[in-house]
Amino acid sequence: MIKLGLPIAAIVIVLDQLTKWLARDALWDPPSRVEVFSFFNLVAVENHGISFGMLESDSGFGPWLIAGVALAIAAALVVWLARTKRHLPAIALGLIVGGAVGNVIDRARLGWVIDFIDLHVGDYHWPAFNIADAGITVGVGLLLIDALFRPSRPAR
Repeated sequence: MIKLGLPIAAIVIVLDQLTKWLARDALWDPPSRVEVFSFFNLVAVENHGISFGMLESDSGFGPWLIAGVALAIAAALVVWLARTKRHLPAIALGLIVGGAVGNVIDRARLGWVIDFIDLHVGDYHWPAFNIADAGITVGVGLLLIDALFRPSRPAR
């Protein structure tokens, strides 16, 4: 299943970096907000934390620590991907690995992650995110669906 999961990871990385490049070019300098729909804006957010801005850190080694942990997790997920025999987990793991690596690239280049997608209902805004975060979230959701709904093996 590695032949399924790794191309998915590569697609997520390319889409993530391309959309971040476009967003940074359009939304930074000066930082701006573009209303696309009544529930969807494009915004300029420098994320110094992990996904969705959690555990934000301004320390000099913080981005490298987060990037190192993300790479270690991605490596473990690639091992899992190499061992899986089913399509849904392979797709999910590819999404997660691609998202993790996409955000690590930002941390290595900038020291922070570019977030630009702002979904909201009225005044309630979901934390700004990017394609990498979406890949991680969808991938984790697919792993949960797989764990909850795959047929169980009979007890031995």
